[in-house]
Amino acid sequence: MHRVTSSNNTSGSTRHRKEKRLTYVLNDVDDKRHCAGINCLSVLKSAPPNGCDYLFTGSRDGTIKRWALNNTEASCSATFESHVDWVNDAVLAGNTLVSCSSDATMWNSLSDGACTRTLRQHSDYVTCLAAAEKNSNIVASGGLGGEVFIWDVDAALSPIAKPVDTTEDKISNGNDGHPLSSLCCSNADNNMSIHNSQSHGYSPIPAKGHKESVYALAMNDSGTLLVSGGTEKVVRVWDPRTGSKKMKLKGHTDNIRALLLDSTGRLCLSGSSDSMIRLWDLGQQRCVHCYAVHTDSVWALASTPTFTHVYSGGRDLSLYLTDLSTRESILLCTKEDPILQMALQDDSIWIATTNSSVDRFPAEVHNPQKIFQRGGSFIAGNLSFTRARASLEGSAPVPVYNKPYFTIPGNLGIVQHEILNNRRYVLTKDTAGSVKLWEITKGVVIEDHGKVSFEKKKEELFEMVSIPAWFTADTRLGCLSIHLDSPQCFSAEMYAIDMNIPGAQDDVKINLAQETLRGLLAHWMAKRSQRKGSPISSNGDVATEKDVSIRNLSHSKLEVDDGAENSKSGMLPSFEFSTVSPPSIITEGSHGGPWRKKITDLDGTEDEKDLPWWCINCVLNGQLPQRENTKCSFFLLPCEGSTVPVITQGKLSAPRILRMNKVISYVMEKMVLDKPLDGGSSDATIVLGVSMTKTQVPSSGVKQSMKSWPKLMPSIDILCNNQVVSPEMSLATVRTYIWKKPEDLILNYKVVQTR
Repeated sequence: MHRVTSSNNTSGSTRHRKEKRLTYVLNDVDDKRHCAGINCLSVLKSAPPNGCDYLFTGSRDGTIKRWALNNTEASCSATFESHVDWVNDAVLAGNTLVSCSSDATMWNSLSDGACTRTLRQHSDYVTCLAAAEKNSNIVASGGLGGEVFIWDVDAALSPIAKPVDTTEDKISNGNDGHPLSSLCCSNADNNMSIHNSQSHGYSPIPAKGHKESVYALAMNDSGTLLVSGGTEKVVRVWDPRTGSKKMKLKGHTDNIRALLLDSTGRLCLSGSSDSMIRLWDLGQQRCVHCYAVHTDSVWALASTPTFTHVYSGGRDLSLYLTDLSTRESILLCTKEDPILQMALQDDSIWIATTNSSVDRFPAEVHNPQKIFQRGGSFIAGNLSFTRARASLEGSAPVPVYNKPYFTIPGNLGIVQHEILNNRRYVLTKDTAGSVKLWEITKGVVIEDHGKVSFEKKKEELFEMVSIPAWFTADTRLGCLSIHLDSPQCFSAEMYAIDMNIPGAQDDVKINLAQETLRGLLAHWMAKRSQRKGSPISSNGDVATEKDVSIRNLSHSKLEVDDGAENSKSGMLPSFEFSTVSPPSIITEGSHGGPWRKKITDLDGTEDEKDLPWWCINCVLNGQLPQRENTKCSFFLLPCEGSTVPVITQGKLSAPRILRMNKVISYVMEKMVLDKPLDGGSSDATIVLGVSMTKTQVPSSGVKQSMKSWPKLMPSIDILCNNQVVSPEMSLATVRTYIWKKPEDLILNYKVVQTR
C-alpha cells in the first residue's frame, strides 16, 4: 500500500489506493491456436466472387481469432488480444465485431486487431450479446448483474470530445471478485481514455426488469424486438428502441441458456437447463410447442433461414436437428465435450465445445429434409422425462455423422498445476495428461515428462527448501497465468550463484520478482529508451548512470541494509523471456480499466497510466516497497554437555536465505580468532558475508588463521532438534522442516574432528 496523490487534487491531500496486480500469461505452443474452450462463433459472409468468408472464434483463453475460410482450409489471419478473462460472446454488427467478457468491446473485424472502444457499463461479467441483422447500429448486451443494455454502435463509436482525469476513478482490477466496469471508452491507438458519461455524452438504453443474471439474448432482423432470459426461468420481451417491457413468458423450470427470434419477431425459440426447447408465439403470448430432444441442458440453438428447423446442442454432447412443425428430430453427431455454440455457413454448421478445437459438419441448411431421408429420426415428445427414459431404455438414436469433415485444431489446455517449493518451477498437466515443468522466471518449459502420474512426479520433484510465496498461479485461461501483487511479490530472494548468474559472488542475492519484471519489460524499456534517445545495454535494459557504475558483478559487494540491496539489484542481468512465444501481460491502467498485450507489442509509450507504478519504480529506479519477514531470528548455543565456549549472548538475526555454512563460518571465526563479544549487547546481526556481530571481521583473517591450524582440524556441526543440518540449508528451510515451532529458532553447534 502506498499513498497516491490525485493529479487534480490542489490541496495536496492523499488517499490510499489498492495496488494494481500484474499478471503474465505463459504459452509454449503455436499462438495461432486456441488453448481453451470456444464460447462463441460468428460468421462474416463476404461478397462474391473474390472475397472469402471469415469465422470468428471467442475462447476461454481470453482471445478472439479470425479465420479466413477457403473450401476446406482455415488460416488464422488475426488474433484479438485485449480481453483479460473468458470471451463470453461475440456478434457482428455490420463489419464491426462486438465481443464481451468482463466488458463489452468494439472491434473492427477487418483490421489487424486494434480495439476501437471499450464500453464499461455493466456491474458484472457481460455474458451475452445480440445484434440486429438488418440494422447494424443496434447491439444488446446482458450480464450477471441482471442488466440489459441496448447500444447504438455508431453513437458509441463516435469521436471522443476530450480527455478528462480519471485518477480518482475506482475500477476494480478483478482481484476482489468480479471486475466492475464503469461506462468508459478507450482509444487503443493513442492510449487516450475518457469518462464517457461526462465528456462523451452517450449512454445506452437500459432494459430494466431482470433481478438476476442474464444468460441469453436474441433480436429480430430489424432491431424492433429483443428477448432475454436467465436464472429467473422466464423469457422477457422488450422494445429495444425504448427499453420498455412488452411481455413475460413463463414455462421453463430451470435457467434459460439460449434464445432465437425469427426475422419478423413473431416466433421465439428458447433452450433451457431443464433440457427442453420451447417454441413461443409472441403474438399469442404463449408456448405453442415443447420439444423433449435432449437429456441434459440445452446451451446452443441455431435455426434455418426460414425458421422451420432448429439445430440444438448442449451438455449431453449431442447435436440434433428438429423439424418445428412435424416434431421429427434426428441426431446429427455426438461430441466428446459439451456443445457451447453453433454457427451456420452455407450448407454446413460449425460446432464449438469446451474443447479448444472447432468442428464443421454438413447441415443441409437450405434443404434439411435431405438429412431426415437417411433414417433414424424420432418424434420429439413434449415432456423432458420421456426423452430421458427413452435414452435409459437403450433406444438412443444413431448419429448421422461419425466425424466432422473439417476441424480447426486447438492446443491442449492446462487443467492442473502445482507450484513447487523452490518457487521458480510450476508443474502442469494438460487435457491429454501430459505433464510439464515450467520455469516461471523465464516463462519456458524446461522439461516435458509426457503422460506420467502428476502426483508421483510432484513427489519426485519435492525439495526441502523454504522460499516465501512471492506469486500465485492459475490455469483459468487454459494457460499458466502468474500473478504478482505488491509488496508480497518482493518477499523472495535467492543467491545469484544459485541462479547461475555469470560472475556473481557468493554473497550476492537477487530479488526474484524484480528480475522477473525486468525480463518481462525488457522490450518496453528498449522501446522507451529509443524514444528518449538513451543508450541501451547489451541485454536490452536501459543503462542509467547508476546502472553503468555497478554493472560489473565481480567488483560489487552488497551491504547489510535492505535499501542498499534494492539499489544495487539493477546490476544483475534480466531474466530472458522468449520472443518466439512471448508472454502476455494483463494489468489495469488508471484510464480505461484492464488491458492485455504481448510483451513484444509494448511500444514504450506505456506509463503509470497503463502499468502499475510499483512495476515502473522497480524496473526503472530499482526501488522496492518495504517488505516484512525478510529476516529470521534465532539463538545460537553450544550443544548440551559440550565443552565448547559460548560465543554469543542473546538473539541473532539474519536473512531468511542465509545458509548454514555461513553460520558454521561464523562459529569458526569466533572460535579461531577468539573475538570477544561487543559490550554486552543482547542482539546481533549476521550479514551476508562471514562477518558476525556489529563489527565486520574480514574473511581473509579466517583464511590466515586456518593455515596455522594442525592437519587434524576441527569442524563445526550445526544441529536443530538434535538433528545435524546440511550446510546448504537456509535458515528458513531449517525452521520450516526441522524446527517446526512458532517460537524463535534454536541452533546448537559442536566441534567434530576431521582430517
